[in-house]
Amino acid sequence: MTAASTAPTLVVGLGCQRGCPVETLRALLDQALAAHHIDLGQIKALASIDLKREEPGLLALAARLGLPLTCFSSHQLTPYAPQLSHRSEIAYERTGCYGVAESAALALAEQLARGPAKLLVPRQKYAQATLALACPG
Repeated sequence: MTAASTAPTLVVGLGCQRGCPVETLRALLDQALAAHHIDLGQIKALASIDLKREEPGLLALAARLGLPLTCFSSHQLTPYAPQLSHRSEIAYERTGCYGVAESAALALAEQLARGPAKLLVPRQKYAQATLALACPG
């Protein structure tokens, strides 16, 4: 697909419960991509919070997709709170930020683009995980 080469750089932000299986994360990703007519080839990287740096399901998903996984501290994710579509008090209590998936996606998209980013797909919740897609904006 040649359009993928001119398509924007997309990053996936992921949050999950401890022990979330890779199959659950992949199902959520596939569902979101299909719903928004996005080709898997457009995804350039995965992002999450540093608390999930060693999470087996996230590491397995990154390995299966051949994509880097970048993790950010809650301090790095805090500035994105005003851009979130959903602010979770539970997420804040557990992680120190109001939304891992959206914040991480925005943080990595901005880092890769060296400029502003926007949410392309807001927080999607599925079983034990959340997902968001961001792109330069």
